[in-house]
Amino acid sequence: MTVQRPDPDADAAEVAEATEQLLAAAAELSAADLSGPSLLPGWTRGHVLAHIARNADALVNLLTWAGTGEETPMYADAATRDRDIEAGAGRTPDEQLDDLRKSADRFSAAVAALPPAAWATQVAMRSGRVIAAAEIPWRRLIEVRLHHVDLDAGHTPDDLPAGFTDRELACVLDDLAAHEGVAPVRLRDTGSGTSWDLGAAAEPELTVSGPSHALLAWVSGRGKGDGLDVSPAGHPLPVLPPLG
Repeated sequence: MTVQRPDPDADAAEVAEATEQLLAAAAELSAADLSGPSLLPGWTRGHVLAHIARNADALVNLLTWAGTGEETPMYADAATRDRDIEAGAGRTPDEQLDDLRKSADRFSAAVAALPPAAWATQVAMRSGRVIAAAEIPWRRLIEVRLHHVDLDAGHTPDDLPAGFTDRELACVLDDLAAHEGVAPVRLRDTGSGTSWDLGAAAEPELTVSGPSHALLAWVSGRGKGDGLDVSPAGHPLPVLPPLG
C-alpha cells in the first residue's frame, strides 16, 4: 500500500469530526480523571489535552508560514513547548475544554483562510522534517485521533475509523522502513492482505500478522501486540524503533 497523498480539504473535514469526538470525551472527564495517568509515560490526561491544544496553535504557526512566506516555527523552542504543556496540565475541566475548543477553532480558521496556492509551500515540522503545507491538516488529524486513544478514557485503537487506520499504518511503516537497523520483519494486514517488509533482508524470516488496528497500535507504541500472530510460532515480537 502506498502512502496516500494529502487532501487538505477532506482532511480538515475529518479533523473537525475527530475534534468533536474528542471534545465530547473531554467533557466527561472530572478533575480526578484529568490528574490520572494517560497511556503516555509521565503524562496525565491533563498533559495530553494541553498538548493537543498547543499542537493546534503550533500548526497554526505553520499555516501562517505557508500563507505569508515568513518562517514561523511550530514552537519557539523545546523548553517553551514543554513548559506550556506542563503549565496547562493541571487546569480545571472547564478550562481544559475551553482551551481545546478555542485552539481547535483557531486551527480551523487558519485552514479556511489559507489561499489554495499556499498549500504547496514547504514548511518544517518540529523534528526538522520538511513537508508541504497541504499535509498540515493530516498531521493534525493524527494528533487528535491518536491522542484521543492516549487519554485512556474508553477510546481504543479499535475505535479508530478504518480509513484513518489504514492510511496512518502505511505512513508509519513508510517512516520505519527508512530507519537503519530495523529488525527484518514482514507485517501483514489480515483484513486487506497488504504486506510490508521492514529491514534489509530480501526475504524476512519473521512475519507479524493481524488486523490493521492491531498493527497500528503496536507500531505506534500504543499496544503490546494483542491480536497479532507471529510466524514462525514461538518467536517474540521484534523490537521496533520509537517513532519521531
